[in-house]
Amino acid sequence: MTIGLTGEHEALRDAVRGWAARHVTREVIRQAADAEVEQLPSCWEKLAGQGLLGPHLPAGVGGGGHGLVELAVVLEELGRALVPGPVLPTVLASALIARGGGPEELLPALADGTSTGAVGLSHGLVAKAVPGGLRVSGVTSPVPGGCVADVLVLCAQSPDGEVWFVASAADVEITPLPSLDLTRRSALVTVTDLLVPPLAVQDVRELAAALASAEACGVAAWCLETASEYAKVRVQFGRPIGQFQAVKHRCAEMLLALEQARAAAWDAARDGSQLASAVAAVLGPDAAVRCAKDCIQILGGTGFTWEHDAHLYLRRALTLRAVAGGSDDWARRAAALTYGGARRDVAVELPAEAEQYRADARRTATELAALDLKARRARMADGGWIVPHLPAPWGRDAGPLEQLVLQQEFAAAGVRTPDLVIGAWVVPTLVRYGTDEQRARFLPPTLHGELIWCQLFSEPGAGSDLAALSTRAERGDGGWHLTGQKIWTSVAQHADWGICLARTDPDVAKHRGITYFLVDMRAPGIDVRPLRELTGRAMFNEVFLDDVFVPDSCVVGEPGDGWRLARTTLANERVALSSGWAMGAGVGDLVGLITDPDAAFGHLVCAEQAFALLGLRATLRRLSGLEPGPTSSARKLLGIRHAQQVAEYGWSLLGADGAVVAGRTALWPGLMLGTRAMSIAGGTTEVQLNILAERILGLPRDP
Repeated sequence: MTIGLTGEHEALRDAVRGWAARHVTREVIRQAADAEVEQLPSCWEKLAGQGLLGPHLPAGVGGGGHGLVELAVVLEELGRALVPGPVLPTVLASALIARGGGPEELLPALADGTSTGAVGLSHGLVAKAVPGGLRVSGVTSPVPGGCVADVLVLCAQSPDGEVWFVASAADVEITPLPSLDLTRRSALVTVTDLLVPPLAVQDVRELAAALASAEACGVAAWCLETASEYAKVRVQFGRPIGQFQAVKHRCAEMLLALEQARAAAWDAARDGSQLASAVAAVLGPDAAVRCAKDCIQILGGTGFTWEHDAHLYLRRALTLRAVAGGSDDWARRAAALTYGGARRDVAVELPAEAEQYRADARRTATELAALDLKARRARMADGGWIVPHLPAPWGRDAGPLEQLVLQQEFAAAGVRTPDLVIGAWVVPTLVRYGTDEQRARFLPPTLHGELIWCQLFSEPGAGSDLAALSTRAERGDGGWHLTGQKIWTSVAQHADWGICLARTDPDVAKHRGITYFLVDMRAPGIDVRPLRELTGRAMFNEVFLDDVFVPDSCVVGEPGDGWRLARTTLANERVALSSGWAMGAGVGDLVGLITDPDAAFGHLVCAEQAFALLGLRATLRRLSGLEPGPTSSARKLLGIRHAQQVAEYGWSLLGADGAVVAGRTALWPGLMLGTRAMSIAGGTTEVQLNILAERILGLPRDP
């Protein structure tokens, strides 16, 4: 994965990674770290020769003519390689000069590497307006890259507020500092009565946050890769340590932090708004610091040695976070912006090819909108509009782009696609594996809303470990007799039919010998008992099957092949537009409760924004013909966690009123209780973390 989403971005990533592997050797990094006085690394000229210092600059000044997203892709890879020297300071300085109408003659040298840049983001300088510009004096806070900078973009405080200006290193005094980051050192800059023109640039810190977040993603990516690879081969207690759940979960959490950071860095680079940049400033450096610390923890004593490079990555991560401004400060900024009404639109901008579907989709949406609800449902079912990605006659064989156009036009016309609930899993299963008779019998009434389905999968002894199910199915005359107990079955008390997994061959491995049945919920021998939940409601049920007969005509696929059906058909091919938050209460529901938009609220804003962005990125990757990657799996876990945290935060704002479950305070205690189920249902969080670690990171499976 990378910050970029297109095939071109992946090609750029591969090119930069290949260059770094050849030229940014461990010797290059260690020479920089061990040097008494910082100098440009030996790879600097080659780096500049590849155009990696100017992809964002206009071609007329020696740049690549691309945008900030391409620059972010480059910075992520250079951060992953821990390229020494002032790469980030130089590209930030050139971007600010280009944006602010600074001396254009400086840009070619910054692009070709014959000149280097640095940016001082903190106050310490004082400016006053005079004829001809600004008179500036004072001493800056630490400036990363300042030791070797030729051109500096600095900040000063004036009576009218914050001002920015460009200074030559020859006109100021630069004092190297003992630096936490040994591969990119910081310096103090002393300015004495310097006359300079102001730089007409705004949102400097926002741009710095976006670019720093991109580099931080690279730092986090190296740490995750290093930790997970080590966990595969380091043996303790007779097993690779990656097989221990504690290590596995730590690696999976690193992956979650990285994917959030990538989404935020990408959004900040493409959008540049204050809110997008604030989210990136929180998630990017935080992910780098977390992953670097966790990498050292997984490496153990090896990671704590000077000889291992992990500490150099931790030093870079900590410096990025310190200079960017601190995640809590940025979280408070995100909180204040959201409290003041700022929002990020994460809608998909479809390519021009989408217009080939637009007219038909709009005409269909208009026709459907004119019908009453019953007639509309029937028309959508018969026309394949409910599940358009499925083959005709049940769907329309619609590819990702056509699906998204349909969603846009239906939404614009106020046409809602009916929710099939559990039927959304049944329909693709029968389309792919069912017989013609099964399709004809069950698909039309399901699509028309005439059948309600439930899922008879989980058992008291087989929850997350579904393959351990013990419900048995014994062969009989013309069918099977099912006996066992299912639990946590949603809406079973209302369902007409259920999809059921039962063991038909107890003598084979537990993932085999399972068969997929369609069960009439009104058949003799079925006893449905509602389970009252801790919320007081009863959505779940226990279902007891006592010698329930299921005819052969209701076996889907081959006997013994049920596990494959259950796994593969849950992977739906539907492509959905990201519509933001839709899992319980969100930060928008909190705005009316808070009076002080604090850092805790800001962190919730950032998490919710990342959730929406991950959905958008998964959609855009599909449109680009790429696999969604880990974003879909990460999104579920992050969404569940966020829903619980929002509920807890909202409840905490009630104070003593949180003890009351009536009137205006009833929502938050109910959510506080109800969201407990989210990290259990559909596979516990712990099992999902295992799956991420094993399937995405390749860590060894549990024995």
